[in-house]
Order: sequence, then structure tokens, then C-alpha cells
Amino acid sequence: MKKDFDLNLHAYRLLQEEPFFAALSRKVEKQADPSIPTAGVWVNPNSGVFEMKYNPEFLGKLPEDQIRGVLKHEFYHLIFDHVTSRKPEGVPHKAWNIAADLAINSHIADELPETACVPGRGPFAELPLFKSAEWYLANLPEGEGEEGEGSGEGSGDGEGDSPGSFDDHSGWEEAADSEANALAKERLKNAIKEAAQEAAKSAKGFGSMSGELKEEILKRLETKVDWKKVLRYFVKTSQRASRSSSVKRINRRYAYIHPGKRVKRQAKIAIAIDQSGSVSNEMLEAFFSELNKLAKIAEFTVVPFDTQVDESKVYVWRKGENKKAERVLCGGTCFEAPTDWANNNNVDGVIILTDMEAPKPKACKAQRMWMTDARGAANPYFQTNERVVVVD
Repeated sequence: MKKDFDLNLHAYRLLQEEPFFAALSRKVEKQADPSIPTAGVWVNPNSGVFEMKYNPEFLGKLPEDQIRGVLKHEFYHLIFDHVTSRKPEGVPHKAWNIAADLAINSHIADELPETACVPGRGPFAELPLFKSAEWYLANLPEGEGEEGEGSGEGSGDGEGDSPGSFDDHSGWEEAADSEANALAKERLKNAIKEAAQEAAKSAKGFGSMSGELKEEILKRLETKVDWKKVLRYFVKTSQRASRSSSVKRINRRYAYIHPGKRVKRQAKIAIAIDQSGSVSNEMLEAFFSELNKLAKIAEFTVVPFDTQVDESKVYVWRKGENKKAERVLCGGTCFEAPTDWANNNNVDGVIILTDMEAPKPKACKAQRMWMTDARGAANPYFQTNERVVVVD
């Protein structure tokens, strides 16, 4: 093993030649973890953040080109949506792991440890290159992918003579079932979009990536994310808890000595609605329809704005109430107005429904999310690292 293995150093060397992967890598939190046998990437089910953990001893034994291959392999799991999608119903976990690896390793076959699952080699000698994970799943050789048999383990250690999955796929199912998954998909789409833009500006472009794969990645940017799930997740994660003592509740730690605690969770969310005429009635109606459902779990403060916020038009949307979409102001658009209102009113989160046609505002004290239509997302007046979600 190389002494004091530093993954960041190897990532830097790879990313000098691969601008696309350089931008994507910055969106992934990396952490050494000797408890896992190899390496793996997944979504944190609580935060929706992409994480990569790796065993420094495992990677330290590999030559330079294979370390880079492992890094690209993990990033491809994100690009191909293996981490954020559910595996097909009724399919063994091990079989899906192998199929996912075969789809990725077709593109980086000569950059991986010998134990990797690669079409055209070992037990997969009859399989062609460059097929989807679903295709490989349907065409796995007999015995491969069965739990407890075959040569490919879902979390192999990267050693031995038999080909297998050299990285850790545990946690994929947990992430796919989590509420954070929709948010993670939206973040991933934005990260890939930014990476593609950065690669397009670089002389090295997409590096060693084939033209066909580049086209496939750009096509994936056209896929839609369920904005309703993202909206619900934003509301739930914006909630803050207020605690109070209650003699009616038993203290779990000091029963009948100290009173228990009553926890009441209440999200204080501001819904800032752009009143300019370029925001379509259809988008307003779709948005209000979903807010009517969310009003069952949270209370909102609706903040209509154009170039300013009219305090007389601000109202509280009580839990359980139903509201109709309405337009109460007219004029231009200034995002400083709702941002100032949110900063001055101590909200937990602010959602701005808009066409994105105004200059970038100042920072917001609360977490802020933008909801817009497809045109607004494709041609915004400004770039932001905050969440931008398309309302169908």
C-alpha cells in the first residue's frame, strides 16, 4: 500500500485531463472509511447529498491508471442514474449490481482492476459492449447474479482471480426509497448540466469520453424530475422543532422524576409568487393545486411581489385551507423584494415561483428554492447554486 494514500491527489491528476469529471467530482463528498472493503458512491438518505467512501488500503494497492478508473466508475454510477433509481422489481440485488457494472465498464474496460465485470471477458465473454444495465440484466449468463453463487459479489474486495463487482453498492435501495431521492435527482441533473457547460468551455472538452456517451449524457439532461416530490421534501426539511415540558409525557431517561418533552414541528414557509405577466396562469394553477395538498401538513405565508412586496396583499395560508390561484399585482420583477421580506420575517424557507427574468438577488438567510417553467430554467437571467425546479 502506498504510504499516506491521498485520494484528492489522484482525483486532481485525473481531473486535469477530464474537465467534465472535474466539475462533477466537486459535487461529491469524499471520505476515507476502512470499514468498507473497496469504494462506493450513494445518496445520503437524510440530506440528499452524494457521498463517496473508500478504503485507502484497497485503492493504495492499485496502480495510478486503475485508481483513476475506479473514480470514473463511481462517477458513472451517478451519471447513469444507478444510485437514484430503484432496481427492477423482483430482481436479486447482486444481479442488478453486476448489470450496472457491465454497463459502466464497457466504457472504461482498460482502466479497471482485473476483477471488474467487463463485457467480453471471463464469464461475460459472450456479452457485447455498450449496452444498458437493463439489457445486461436480461442477458446475464446462467448462474451469474444469483445470491450466494456466481463470480460477482455485490461488495467485493477487489482481490482474487474471479471477476466481480469491485465497488460497494450498499445503500442504493435505501436512497431510492428515501424522500431525499427526488431532491438528489434534481441536484444531479444540475451538477451534470454544469459539468457539461464547463467541459464545453475547455480545450480538453469531455476528455476521453466517447461521442456516443457524450450525446447520451446530454440527452439525460432533458429528463424530468417530479417537482411535487421536491416541493414536499423542501417543506419537510425546513421544519424546525419547538420543545416544551409536559407532565403528561413520561421522561424516557428519568421516568417519574422529570417531566417528558412535547415536540411540536411547524414549518414557517414563505411562498413568494412573481406577479409579472410573463408567469403563466397554467403554472400558477399547477403550483396552487400542489400547495393545497401541502397545506395539510404545513402553514404557509403567501407573499405576492413584482418590483416590491405589498404588505396588504400578504396572507397566511392556514393548515387545511384550500385556495385558488390568483394574480393580485402587475408590473416588473425584482427578486430583492421577496428576499428582503424573508430576511426580515425570520422564515425557515422561501420558495419563489417565477419565470427567472430578473437580476440575481442578495443571499437569503433561510434556505431558498426557485420554481419555474422549462423556458425559465433553460434561459435564466442569472446562475445560482440554489435549487431550481421545473414545474410541468
